[in-house]
Amino acid sequence: MTHSPLSIRLAQQADLPALIALYADDDIGQTREWTTPDHAYQSAFDAIDADPNHLLLVGEMEGVIAATLLLSFIPGLSRHGAWRAQIEAMRVARALRGQGLGQMLLDWAVDTARRRGCTLVQLTSDRRRSEAHRFYESAGFSPTHFGFKRSLETP
Repeated sequence: MTHSPLSIRLAQQADLPALIALYADDDIGQTREWTTPDHAYQSAFDAIDADPNHLLLVGEMEGVIAATLLLSFIPGLSRHGAWRAQIEAMRVARALRGQGLGQMLLDWAVDTARRRGCTLVQLTSDRRRSEAHRFYESAGFSPTHFGFKRSLETP
């Protein structure tokens, strides 16, 4: 899907262990991710893979998965019936950050959203990820809204 150094493609079933490792590759992820695929990860992967409004992307360098993000397309009535793209779970391997890989993946996602007719690209980022916030702002994203979440997990 792109040229080197990063090759961008849709994730495949065999990528699941590498994706989970990327999600757990920081202080926040270590507290909420498991270290190996299980039924819950597999079920989520299958649902994403089956829905054309979700693209689970991986960025590879020399055959190694270096980055990922989930790009979702959401219809809406606001903004005159606009479609928006939602970027979630963007990760770049810790050892490869600062090399422009995240920018390449993000640019691919934004271009794809534009081609799909979206009028807005949005993302969320944990408040504790200050380096990620600087990156997103340098990529043209603005912190325009407050985000709220409510956990539905049983304690």
